Amino acid sequence: MGRKIIIADEMHPSIMPHLRQAGFEVDYMPKISREELMKVILQYEGIIIRSKTTLDKELIDLAPKLRFIARAGAGTDKIDETYCAEKGLIILNAPEGNRDALGEHAIGMLLTLLNKIHTANNEIRRLVWNREGNRGVEIKGKVIGIIGYGNMGTAFAQRLSGFECTVMAYDKYKKNFGDQFAVESDLAGIFRDADIVSFHVPLTRETSGFYNYKFFNNFTKNIYVINTARGQIMPLSDLIRLLDDGKVLGAALDVLENEKLKLLEDAQKENFTNLTKRDNIVFTPHIGGWSFESYERINDTLVKKIKTLYNT
Repeated sequence: MGRKIIIADEMHPSIMPHLRQAGFEVDYMPKISREELMKVILQYEGIIIRSKTTLDKELIDLAPKLRFIARAGAGTDKIDETYCAEKGLIILNAPEGNRDALGEHAIGMLLTLLNKIHTANNEIRRLVWNREGNRGVEIKGKVIGIIGYGNMGTAFAQRLSGFECTVMAYDKYKKNFGDQFAVESDLAGIFRDADIVSFHVPLTRETSGFYNYKFFNNFTKNIYVINTARGQIMPLSDLIRLLDDGKVLGAALDVLENEKLKLLEDAQKENFTNLTKRDNIVFTPHIGGWSFESYERINDTLVKKIKTLYNT
């Protein structure tokens, strides 16, 4: 058969027959450690990963046969893209596979935040019936600013289309992308008009820490924030200052700077604890694109791209 691929993270089992039917030899090793992977990666033309495995220069240099790296999801921040480009390695990802799950989840987080569903639920379980304290805010009539208009930003905009709101989208790397779901905007327009801002950008050297205290103080209005992208783009220490100032009215966070909650550094733990005490914060554990359907759909997307790479 040849054309060996290693799968180094947990994947939906449907990927194995898909790849084998396409003529690939596949080793499924989701529990493999980095040290173990370093010993065997030289055998493979392709590797499929999720979030556990980091493909850096050290590991790539041990893989002379490697032709592609496939990420079962959207983000590629675990891959040294610059070095891959130097080595001529192809990077494949699958944002098409989990865009729908992400779009729906972002809507759910927004509705939860604005309508205080999380606080009302907790209070009722404690026999507290507090209607006035849980009065909601409508999406209708609001201006939602979307930062990053790729698969995820577009999916969110599509699902906002029935709420009779205005959606403005900014994407630094795109032009003329406005569609029936969003009006193309520059940052100045979003700063001026947005009531709610949602981030859908990758984690890069450019975006790391970029959406900080200074950035948010450009907004004319006090705003609500949704982050389903990467936690490192928005420093939590700055978010706390913005909440204290009233510039940010509330935040829905599917991602954090450090998602290993039992291994937080002292400052990270202090910031996290501060946020957990606030009723205007909604957390979910990085599950924005993580539905039962997307788990399998990601496989279909990746296999199609791998087959295209090999013209099979």
